[in-house]
Amino acid sequence: MVELTYVGFHAVFVAPPLFVLASVAVNRTRPARPVVRTIPVVAILVMALAYTTPWDNYLIHRGVWWYGDGVVAGRLWLAPIEEYLFVLLQPIVATLWLGTIATAFEWPSERVEMRLRDRLLGVAAAAVVGVVGLAMLTRPATFYMGAILSWASPVLALQWAVGWRYLLARWRLTAIGTLGPAVYFSAADRIAIEYGIWTLADRYTTGLTIGGLPIEEGTFFLVTTLFVVQGLVLYPWVIERWR
Repeated sequence: MVELTYVGFHAVFVAPPLFVLASVAVNRTRPARPVVRTIPVVAILVMALAYTTPWDNYLIHRGVWWYGDGVVAGRLWLAPIEEYLFVLLQPIVATLWLGTIATAFEWPSERVEMRLRDRLLGVAAAAVVGVVGLAMLTRPATFYMGAILSWASPVLALQWAVGWRYLLARWRLTAIGTLGPAVYFSAADRIAIEYGIWTLADRYTTGLTIGGLPIEEGTFFLVTTLFVVQGLVLYPWVIERWR
């Protein structure tokens, strides 16, 4: 088996879709009502790095996963430098993908309103995700899944409280915008695990897989991509309402 480093992973699996989607974004006609804008993208990148860094380093410290010998260029705290780069590049790829497909979907024809009970319902739904996650943290075999769900819950609560009804009105864009990058990076992650770039601890995972991919990893890419897509879909709607 040819050796693949974390830098090589970026070169093979992250850089190509990034460059292809960026080229499409540059060459295509600017949509009349763009979903992707500079301000929310920068904000998402800053928040992604700030919110993910302590969580990521804690799980490495806990031994939920580790990296192969000689596959990382260096470390900052406990995480490889390449890991921080991935935290920034994954949202950019998701952003470019969303911008590429956004014009193929209609905007809601009717004005979408969020009343207080709707906001509370959004928070409650996210709280259920958080409670399930916290319960999973109590058992070693479900610890990693619990860490993902409990970590995701506050972000989902904020986004769903702001506009789950609007996200529902644009569910096709949100779903395809999320599933595209999530499936792609899950497949890339499966290959990275096969090459030993990182290894998940049997103790902290369920052992359940889909096509050889641990369900925890698939869930991670699903929720992190969902964060980005929901934020970008909500942004123009929120700005329009403020105005």
